[in-house]
Amino acid sequence: MKKVFVTGSTGLLGTHVVKKLLRDGYFVIALVRQKSRYYGQEDENLRLVEGSLFSDVSSHLKLVDFVIHIAAETGQDLLSYGEYRKTNYDAVVHLFSQSVEAGVRKFLFVSTANTMGYGNLDELGHESSGQKYPFTKSYYARSKSETEDFLLRNNKTTEVVILNPTFMIGPYDWKPSSGKIIYWVWKKNLVFYPSGGKNFVHVEDVACGIVNAIDRGKNGERYLLAHENLKYKDFFKKVNMITRQNPLLLPLPDFILILLGVAGDLLRSLNVKTNLSSPNMKALRIDNYYTNCKSIEQLNLEYQSVDKAIADAIDFFQNKEYTTLKTSPKPLSTFQQN
Repeated sequence: MKKVFVTGSTGLLGTHVVKKLLRDGYFVIALVRQKSRYYGQEDENLRLVEGSLFSDVSSHLKLVDFVIHIAAETGQDLLSYGEYRKTNYDAVVHLFSQSVEAGVRKFLFVSTANTMGYGNLDELGHESSGQKYPFTKSYYARSKSETEDFLLRNNKTTEVVILNPTFMIGPYDWKPSSGKIIYWVWKKNLVFYPSGGKNFVHVEDVACGIVNAIDRGKNGERYLLAHENLKYKDFFKKVNMITRQNPLLLPLPDFILILLGVAGDLLRSLNVKTNLSSPNMKALRIDNYYTNCKSIEQLNLEYQSVDKAIADAIDFFQNKEYTTLKTSPKPLSTFQQN
């Protein structure tokens, strides 16, 4: 039985990765801050280990063949690069160093599509595309990019595979995280939408891509886990169709987003935490589109429709197990997070 060490198992993606690993016959050691915060399935082949990303987990790493690192700081309101770097770079270096020392065969790092250059429908972003503004100014995306560079420079003994998902939608979104975008339009009479668009993907497919990369992923390679490129307006229309609603959809003028970005920059200069910033508001005005050709060809992925992802997420939010529904409007930067 192959053994895997996983971080971030209490989140949206981590829950699905652990579920997929167990279904495929792996033994999983999952690092969690508190065992009580794990809402996934119980299994005789799952061991929960309490600790932080800076804990000494070398004794556990000696037992596994692979490490899947998912945990990250993804918030959009932190005020300094150092706050992101501590979790998204320093903690990864710490875990990777222990993995190398323990003789782990392969280290799989879950990053973000925004370390790569986005494209449009005529020329989609791909694994060789250089990072572009506004993500070159995003502390989150920059911290992920720095970590990718470190790992790819140090993949001589322990193999490194980078997975770069786009915007994930699906069930088991307990917080919710990316599912907040559904609440932006669900059960509303009036909905404002930004002018841009992004790539959406079912979280189950991302989990499948990560697990497939254990055997199929090549050392030193990056893989976009992406599917449908949609304008925000078209995504909201899908939500409305699935929920059988018909709210009034109105465009949010670009100049308002620009002003909100400037206001956010001012607040940040005064050390006020906010999701608003010029880079975040710019991200809502671009077509943040990518291709999934490499993951289909090399990781043997078959992607589900975004309609299915939305329906699965809504079914979960309506499920009696999900008792912490948050139905108030969310910050605009909700759309920006990958």
